[in-house]
Amino acid sequence: MQCDYAVRLDRVSRHFGDVHAVDDVTFDIYDGEFFTMLGPSGSGKTTCLRLIAGFDQPTRGRIFLHGQDVSGKPPYERDVNTVFQDYALFPHMNVADNVGYGLMIRKVPKPERMRRVREMLDLVQLSGFEQRKPSQLSGGQRQRVALARALINHPRVLLLDEPLGALDLKLRQQMQVELKAIQKKVGITFVFVTHDQEEALTMSDRIAVFNQGKVEQIGTPEEMYEKPATAFVAGFLGTSNLLSGEQARALTGSAGAIAIRPEKIRIFGADEGVAAGLQSACGVVRDSVYLGTYTRYLVELEGGGDLVVIEQNLDSRMRTRGERVKLAWHPEHLRRLG
Repeated sequence: MQCDYAVRLDRVSRHFGDVHAVDDVTFDIYDGEFFTMLGPSGSGKTTCLRLIAGFDQPTRGRIFLHGQDVSGKPPYERDVNTVFQDYALFPHMNVADNVGYGLMIRKVPKPERMRRVREMLDLVQLSGFEQRKPSQLSGGQRQRVALARALINHPRVLLLDEPLGALDLKLRQQMQVELKAIQKKVGITFVFVTHDQEEALTMSDRIAVFNQGKVEQIGTPEEMYEKPATAFVAGFLGTSNLLSGEQARALTGSAGAIAIRPEKIRIFGADEGVAAGLQSACGVVRDSVYLGTYTRYLVELEGGGDLVVIEQNLDSRMRTRGERVKLAWHPEHLRRLG
């Protein structure tokens, strides 16, 4: 029977003494999807990747690859490859030899090896770079070589440990698009680790948010951003206003924790009317930051608490510090948190 998941973690834990780096984690990664493990430093995402790769073994629980229990197997017995942040290229080898190294170890005949090397270099847009050394390449080109080397053995799962972290912002954004396009073209399951929220939203089919060794929530980028399940997810994945207690009660009548994204809030003059169906609150502008395409305001509410509001700069008028304003939002954009 064909298995519809590429990776399954079944109640997996990894303890280092009293430290629970991964704590009773269960989830499936579907075959052919781009799955991202997102979280801050020390949240358990990289440890989870190492467990899937076989570089480390779980304290408890089981790991399956395409239906096969690989919990106790070493990395070379798992049909996965890993791309690291530092690329780990051999500096004395040229690009072709770096990419074809795995095939050489497996004693693939040279004509076949070179044919597959050319295919991979064409895939990552590095045709003609065969004779260059890693020192003669840019950071983005070295990243492509590492990707080609990992893909040439046709692994069923590719693990990527913050592979874009060493690149500057513009190149990183370019590589995000290219990496996603390559994944769609080859159809291999990609398991991607990052702490960069924008990177996760840009590239992923689904995201798992890690916090203190546990998975807080799993879903599509839209689900995670629009419907965060916890205060941690709401605060970590993008910017969010989090209110609870009396501050939340003043807005909703309930003291339970709530979240609303700054771009979901509209800002009006204190005397302006608000369309029917919108919820509103009055306040005073305490700070403003002009950011080119939009302005970010900090508004102190009359009922207590502050809200960050993002307003697109469609005209030249900016709210001034101390100005009384009215904020309004659609009720469905106010998210109650568990």
